[in-house]
Amino acid sequence: MAVETIAQNRKAYYDYHIVETIEAGIALTGSEIKSLRQGKVNLRDAYAKPSDGELWLVGAHIARYDAASYQNHDPHRDRKLLLHREEIAELSSKARIKGFSIVPLRLYLKRGRAKLELGLGRGKKVYDKRQAIAQRQAEREIEGTIKSERAKH
Repeated sequence: MAVETIAQNRKAYYDYHIVETIEAGIALTGSEIKSLRQGKVNLRDAYAKPSDGELWLVGAHIARYDAASYQNHDPHRDRKLLLHREEIAELSSKARIKGFSIVPLRLYLKRGRAKLELGLGRGKKVYDKRQAIAQRQAEREIEGTIKSERAKH
């Protein structure tokens, strides 16, 4: 099964502690899926919002498709996420009760269909972010030292 990643939200891992992930379908128009296949998507400021028993993707930007006619889509419109009713209820209750947010992690094509990986995450504090940066920097330095030692021998 070929999975082609189109867009990733790297900032989500920087801003949130991701506890749980779930795959959701996404309802798109024809011009949106064509633009998506060209990779013209931005998930950086996007989030999922439960509303009336449904889950909506808010703040995602899918650029207009150049070859589309007058029926082109609005790049900033809210898009419906396709999940089972029980999954929506579970996700929205966890987000409401525990103070978590539902953030999109990556958008990909699976068997020709657009899928969105959602993460249930709790926001990181500033000191958590600094600690993560320091840890990554230390790991890079260790790897650099190991490589230089291997090159000597």
